[in-house]
Amino acid sequence: MPFRMSGYIPFGTPIVVGLLLPNQTLASTVFWQWLNQSHNACVNYANRNATKPSPASKFIQGYLGAVISAVSIAVGLNVLVQKANKFTPATRLLVQRFVPFPAVASANICNVVLMRYGELEEGIDVLDGDGNLVGSSKIAARHALLETALTRVVLPMPILVLPPIVMSMLEKTALLQARPRLLLPVQSLVCLAAFGLALPLAISLFPQMSEIETTQLEPEIARATSSRTVVYNKGL
Repeated sequence: MPFRMSGYIPFGTPIVVGLLLPNQTLASTVFWQWLNQSHNACVNYANRNATKPSPASKFIQGYLGAVISAVSIAVGLNVLVQKANKFTPATRLLVQRFVPFPAVASANICNVVLMRYGELEEGIDVLDGDGNLVGSSKIAARHALLETALTRVVLPMPILVLPPIVMSMLEKTALLQARPRLLLPVQSLVCLAAFGLALPLAISLFPQMSEIETTQLEPEIARATSSRTVVYNKGL
């Protein structure tokens, strides 16, 4: 299904291929960053901690914030690279291929925080070892968003860093130089392999049901249970 983690790779790979296309224009950069963050916004919303209702206005705020940050960073980096006279044309092309990573990683953090800001305001449910509700904690919500944001930094790292390195080597082979039409299919396969590696690696960094000591939470949470630790659903 779209926006589920199981659908992230088949629906996200075409976007990654678009992000990594060489010789991007301003319009194409804006388009692919917008499409990527639109997809990410829906994924973050679908995989949030949904114990508290989230109004549509929060979704719209998060979506606009993530898209504006991604496009601004990507366009700004592209402009800097274009104006860097010290680079040779070949070096400039290689550097441009790495521009999507800092743009996407920083925008992903904004996306997660803005899409799930309601959790920071209202807190998320924490449970004892028997699954009983202890209370609602804003501190646990901060931990949940921090852990999720870190996964969103790790996730694009192999996807947006490995393919440019691999493709810069493959483009020098006799096969691809003789058949340039194979470049896009080969890049798509490389991106698919990188995505398949990155997704399970990123989401396995932290368990979905995370554990935290009650001493780190609000005093009312600590007083409400005799358990030394409680668990919370951080989302994916």
